[in-house]
Amino acid sequence: MNNPFSTPAFQQSIARRAFLQQSAYGLGGAAFASLLEQSQGSERWAGAITKPHFPVKAKRIIHLCMAGGPSHLETFDWKPELKKLDGKAFPDSLTKGQQIAQLQGAELKARGAICEFKKFGQSGLEMSELFPHIGALADDLCVIKSMQTEQINHDTAHAFMNTGSIIKGRPSMGSWLLYGLGCETDELPGFVVLTSAGRIGQQPVSARQWSSGFLPSKFQGIQFQSKGNAVHYLGSPDGVCQSTQRQVIEEVNRLNGMLGEERLDPEIQTRIAQYELAFRMQSSVPDLTDMSKEPQDTLDKYGVKHPGDGSYASNCLLARRLAEKGVRMIQLYHRAWDHHGNLVEGMKQGAEDVDKSTAALISDLKQRGLLEDTLILWGGEFGRTPMGQGTGRDHHILGFSVFMAGGGIKPGTSYGNTDELGYRAIENVVSVHDLHATMLQLMGVDHKRLTVKYQGLDMRLTGIAGNAVKGVIA
Repeated sequence: MNNPFSTPAFQQSIARRAFLQQSAYGLGGAAFASLLEQSQGSERWAGAITKPHFPVKAKRIIHLCMAGGPSHLETFDWKPELKKLDGKAFPDSLTKGQQIAQLQGAELKARGAICEFKKFGQSGLEMSELFPHIGALADDLCVIKSMQTEQINHDTAHAFMNTGSIIKGRPSMGSWLLYGLGCETDELPGFVVLTSAGRIGQQPVSARQWSSGFLPSKFQGIQFQSKGNAVHYLGSPDGVCQSTQRQVIEEVNRLNGMLGEERLDPEIQTRIAQYELAFRMQSSVPDLTDMSKEPQDTLDKYGVKHPGDGSYASNCLLARRLAEKGVRMIQLYHRAWDHHGNLVEGMKQGAEDVDKSTAALISDLKQRGLLEDTLILWGGEFGRTPMGQGTGRDHHILGFSVFMAGGGIKPGTSYGNTDELGYRAIENVVSVHDLHATMLQLMGVDHKRLTVKYQGLDMRLTGIAGNAVKGVIA
């Protein structure tokens, strides 16, 4: 079959008459055909970046998305002055003229942490006692306490954290990675998404968070089901043997190939590749999700009661197995942190859901020699106000915390700080664009050079901003 992204062939295909004839079939292909050039005879997409821009410290990312926005004041940002001010009027000098989600115009009263903090490990990182298992790994973590974001509502904040923009149709971080670096597996998608839910605070998460946007759809995230079969309709229909199915796929791909020779549309190549991938997944996915060979002590370590039961614990174990198989980007969404009310029970239950399993994932990867080139990011789309909202906390964008582990970060460290009441990041402020730039650099990518021409602009994950945070890179 012809090289699907041959630049000379594409240039010929957009001659005036061909352009007028084929424009109805998708102008989007024109933006990418000259960029998505694959090696002759190679089925696997090897990535647009042929030579790393920086030393490669991480080969894959596991993004543990705490959907809903966990409070930094009950996780990693201890504020004794806020505790002293608990129940009293919050200083108007800090909040005057500031954007607050649902507390706008309300009487603002300080709310101290509902839990105690302690120092963990030789590094002495201060963390909430609600997270003892993660705390026990303090010397492997880098906590960023000075995050800020631009979006105060959940869906747009998720979009900003994932795509660097609130505009629909922008590629997600995982899609950029898959486009730029390719995938290390032929048997599984290079970008896999899993979701789970806590008992309260279940903020919805839309599929646009793992969309490929204006990149070809072969780079989008594939959502695996957390309960039951990971992929629906994976088995062959009754009476259809594998050889027969192989013949059908070859014939469909032959017809798609004929169409692909007429017009250079990346979506035709995606369709061909996805038929092939789906066929290979019929054997690879059942093996991936078969936990029967996992020792009982491993299941206990993660807190897995029933593998494939839809829990965050089960998803963490599956994330480790995906990392072993060469998946480039793995996202685990746990919807349990939207605590406008019932903060005490919400934080306790959320911590119970994720503490043990997150720690098990990190230590398991470390034991298997995978943590050193796997970058883990744990955090939400924003933080929570140091002012109370009934029995909870409101959305907050001016200061929150995330942590990273593995993949070339400085272990046993914290970076940046908020003010003494936890309201605003004031020291070494880190934007979402900065976070993205840092993650890309750890993957060997200069965020300013991973670009795609779209609507006349050189688009990138970090937009027109962002700087790698040198202080968190080992």
